[in-house]
Amino acid sequence: MKKESKNKNMIIDRRAFYRRLFYLAAPITVQSLMLALVAAADALMLGRIGQNEMTAVSLATQVQFVQNMFLSAIVAAGAILGAQYFGKGDRKTMQELFHLMLRFCGGASILFFAACELCPGVLMRIFTHDPELIRIGMTYLRIAGWSYLLTGISQSYLTMMKISDHVKASALVSSSAVISNIVLNAIFIFGLLGAPRMESRGAATATTISRVIELGLCLIVSSGNSYIRPDFRRFLKGNRLLRKDFLKQCLPLMGGSFLWGVGFTSYTAIMGHMGTDAAAANSVSAVVRDLICCACNGVAGAASIMVGNELGAGRLETGKAYGILLKNISWVIGLGSTAIILALTPLVTSFVILTETAHGYLTGMMVIMAFYMIGRCVNTVTINGVIDGGGDTLFDMYSLAVSMWGIAIPLALLGAFVFHWPVLLVYSCTCLDEVGKIPWVMLHFRKYKWVQDLTR
Repeated sequence: MKKESKNKNMIIDRRAFYRRLFYLAAPITVQSLMLALVAAADALMLGRIGQNEMTAVSLATQVQFVQNMFLSAIVAAGAILGAQYFGKGDRKTMQELFHLMLRFCGGASILFFAACELCPGVLMRIFTHDPELIRIGMTYLRIAGWSYLLTGISQSYLTMMKISDHVKASALVSSSAVISNIVLNAIFIFGLLGAPRMESRGAATATTISRVIELGLCLIVSSGNSYIRPDFRRFLKGNRLLRKDFLKQCLPLMGGSFLWGVGFTSYTAIMGHMGTDAAAANSVSAVVRDLICCACNGVAGAASIMVGNELGAGRLETGKAYGILLKNISWVIGLGSTAIILALTPLVTSFVILTETAHGYLTGMMVIMAFYMIGRCVNTVTINGVIDGGGDTLFDMYSLAVSMWGIAIPLALLGAFVFHWPVLLVYSCTCLDEVGKIPWVMLHFRKYKWVQDLTR
């Protein structure tokens, strides 16, 4: 059955649209959920050991969070172009994009690995001044740093699977690695099955082993005939025009990822310097946020592929109609996420072991975060899915520079270190960026600069 979309010049098959959206979004959502469960498992298991262990590891993993921002920009650039070339049916160019992703991701992975091994103390002091938290975090980083060498390679393989119609295989590989991580977490953190009780070191060991498993599965699964995989005989050879197109997408995404990653890390650092109770409550709320964001991450990933496929195939009006419908869906996801967080607040606050002060902070943070989720979901799907999927990647960087770095971070810094505002008021400042930029995002979306074919 066909219904008219909000784009009056285009009629799309809604049934086919939703079927394709579910086919793509469901595995990506599961994959995102499984990745978020690792952080949740770390927090919950280490929370049973002690508040310091949970908080220190949460702060230490901000290093990986920043690394993932760079890696995400690289693979996102490959995904934007790759989705359009897949819509066009050009597998050779997709393989060359794969080579570009691997080269850039490999360089970034080596840099972060070196930082974790050579100066973990310097990294931890960015987030906290507590000596005990620094000591625990340094130990964690020296072990987990080895996993950072493999992450970029795995992400390149998983991204190529997603955009070449193997999204289920990508989700299966990622989920298998996550399940392994959670099981190994329990074994090494608590010393089960005869293993030594390693606590925070156990979480780092589990992370490293699971990354080895993930990369191994990527190599095995990608050996199938229908999969796109690198040709190492041509690995260092490049297409100059393709590299230019790749950098045109990658650099704005890199800038946006840097602004967003460092900005989010700054939020964590600000809360960390407001005391261990504030840091602990913020660590738990961040885990809940990441779990609830999985749905919008899945739809955003599907949106980028669906819009990109249509634009790359030259069906610009269909791509535009898809984008409008996906933007509307993002509002439904945002309001649903708000309701879920409010419903989960009593359960979360009663489960974790925190001081009375930290419990009070956590309750307030959950309520504030519930309304923040509306902006987060709408912006994730609209910007990272639709607008980026059409190659309009500069807007994301501009919006972050203004909303996060021009408003939210300065207010949070002033509130925490100059005016000495209450913890929850400072936390509210860290949530301003997503909610505040919604009108700007909607205005830019309607200019339709993202409706473009990027293929040559």
